[in-house]
Order: sequence, then structure tokens, then C-alpha cells
Amino acid sequence: MAGLAAVANAATIATGQQDTGGQTRLGNEITQDMSARDAAAARRKRGLDLREQAAKAASARLAADAEARKKQDEAQQQMAGGPGAANPADSQFDELARIYQAMKPKAAAVVFEQLDMEVQMKVAQRMRERSTAMIMAAMTPKGAAALSMAMARRNAGARPAGQPQTAAARPQGGAPAARR
Repeated sequence: MAGLAAVANAATIATGQQDTGGQTRLGNEITQDMSARDAAAARRKRGLDLREQAAKAASARLAADAEARKKQDEAQQQMAGGPGAANPADSQFDELARIYQAMKPKAAAVVFEQLDMEVQMKVAQRMRERSTAMIMAAMTPKGAAALSMAMARRNAGARPAGQPQTAAARPQGGAPAARR
């Protein structure tokens, strides 16, 4: 019988079929670690899939918003008299206003005074009040006064007809008769 058992064991070893039912403690830890790693990978994949779906949805929303804005801009241009109706000139003055605001007031004032009065007014109206004030303070008194007067005339012309004049704008010398 012992000989038969030895032959059976030799045949099992030769074919590679050993009993694997009883795993060692190391084998169990490796299996658990692999399972935990697979579960973590599955969670990461699920998270990445959700992020990808969210990114696609956001991209679709942005595209829809851009299309809606484009249609709205086209509708506004048609209502304003067609594409480019006085917009290029306005954008030029807006760009000049940004340039002069970015410059130091003293340097901007030297160049600003050399411009045509109409250009000075249009650019000054598009600038922030603080930037305009700093540039005008750096201008010569004559240039600052001329720009101030031109802007005041333009603003006075834009006032509605029914609006009363302010005390500063009323004619001088008209004292009431009761004070004589």
C-alpha cells in the first residue's frame, strides 16, 4: 500500500495537480489586497466616468449658450440697422480709452492734448471718471478747460428739453425785483 501511495503522489506532482484548498496566511492577504485594489480601481473608474459625463454636459450647455448669444447678437445687429452700423468706430474709441487708462496720467495727458477735440471727448466719455480726472489734472490748464467745456456743451445738448437748468447754469445778473 505504501508503494501505491508513493506512486500516486509522484503522479500528482508530475501533473501539477496539488490540493490548493488550504491556502496559507500570506496567500489570503495577497488575495484580499488584490480584491481591495480592484475595488479601488472600480471606484476610480466610476468617478472618472461621472466626471466625463459632467464635462460633456457642461460643454453642451456652453455650446448652447454661445449659440443663443450669437443669435441674440445677430438680432440686435439687425434691429440696429445691419451688421457693423457705427460699431467699428465705437470699438476704436473703446480701445483708445483702455489704452489711455493703462498709461500713466502724465504721459497720457501729453498725447491726449494733441488729439482732435471730438476724439478727446469720445475717448474721455468711455474712460472711468477717475482715469479721466487724473489725465485732465496732468494736462495744461488750457487743454483741460477746453475738454471740460466741450464735454459740458455735449452733456448740456443731451439734456431733455423739459428738464430745468441748475443754479450754476442759470444766467447771471438776474436778481429778483423784491431784493432791490
